[in-house]
Amino acid sequence: MVTDFAALEADATAQIHRMRRLAEDIAAIKVEHTSDDATVTAVVDGAGKLLDLRLTEGISRLSPTEFDAAVVTAASVAAQRALAVRGGLVEDFNSKVNKQQQGEQ
Repeated sequence: MVTDFAALEADATAQIHRMRRLAEDIAAIKVEHTSDDATVTAVVDGAGKLLDLRLTEGISRLSPTEFDAAVVTAASVAAQRALAVRGGLVEDFNSKVNKQQQGEQ
């Protein structure tokens, strides 16, 4: 019985460590995208939250509509890429958990 409990505790501890690593890896995601004309750079985190928006003097040549499109596009592309990275981390985590569970059966 002690051995079974020890194995259960070890598995639970390993699972907690994997979950913490996943959370840390997601928290570490930072993706940036710069517009084709290099006037706008958006930086987002693993949830797609805008962390930084950098603008160059080139924005002065853009119309308000062009400026709006450049900002939205840069932020959107960065967010899509960040969420893809996050999705890959979650997929990898789930794959490892599923393999572990299949090994227990």
